[in-house]
Amino acid sequence: MKIVVLDGYTMNPGDLGWAALEAFGDVVVYDDTPPELFAQRAADADIVLTNKTPIKQNELGAMKRVKYIGLMATGFDRVDVAAAKQMGIPVCNIPGYATTSVAQTVFALLLEIAHNTSAYDRAVKNGEWEDNLELCCKLPLFELAGLTMGIVGFGGIGRKTAQIARAFDMNVLASTDYPDEREEGVDFVSMDELLARADVISLHKPLNAQTRGMIDSKAIAKMKDGVILINTARGALIDEAALREALCSGKVAAAGLDVVAVEPMRADSVLHGAKNTVITPHIGWAPRQARARALQMSADNLKAFLDGKTQNCVNGL
Repeated sequence: MKIVVLDGYTMNPGDLGWAALEAFGDVVVYDDTPPELFAQRAADADIVLTNKTPIKQNELGAMKRVKYIGLMATGFDRVDVAAAKQMGIPVCNIPGYATTSVAQTVFALLLEIAHNTSAYDRAVKNGEWEDNLELCCKLPLFELAGLTMGIVGFGGIGRKTAQIARAFDMNVLASTDYPDEREEGVDFVSMDELLARADVISLHKPLNAQTRGMIDSKAIAKMKDGVILINTARGALIDEAALREALCSGKVAAAGLDVVAVEPMRADSVLHGAKNTVITPHIGWAPRQARARALQMSADNLKAFLDGKTQNCVNGL
């Protein structure tokens, strides 16, 4: 059996190994697969695994032997799951592998906004502290305690984010599609109420037709003046032009973004040069511990499929 990993470098740049998959067949790992090479590389594969490489209708049409698509990620918007279902190909993802690391990233971004750590680091290294006792007041700082965090989407990562927020003595609101959700110290409210009350809004929704662009100019208008927006989910949840305008006007005081609508971020992105932003290159999932869990879960999913007990299937097969 031939197992093809289309974009192995992002998941495993050399610090993990592929033994967990090699137990099931011959594994061929490509660092990355551009569109023009997809058909060639997938043509004789029985199993295809992908992290970021899109698999839409054109790519599915090139799969002559593929019986299973494994997503080495939680989100599945990069795969046409409905078309794969029509072809009888199950698509399985790995939920929960990065819960801790993504929630940690929320606060890495938020604390950078609160403390301007990197700017102060540059100032010290540039010698500004040597003759300026008041350097500590050069940029504004604020505490998280007492602020209200609004969490949009309350799956595993949203729940973990709420727990960390409470440890910082923040008040926590949550909006969820599942009205029976409960968590100690969390006030579940409507989306409109969350937008109106939150000092910090953290997005934890999957990307789909209903959520794409959900943070648009209308949603931003409902927010508090000076709100802080954090996004570690999917960039396209936000209308980036509307966000830039809100950052310029001060309606949104700052944005911490680990994701953008088009990745890698392009030179013509409207967010280039936007003030009061902290933007990282989708690193929330990438700590070694999280990637090790992802590889093992991918292997576990494959074993379950081979044993006739498909798990974590996102297209109903």
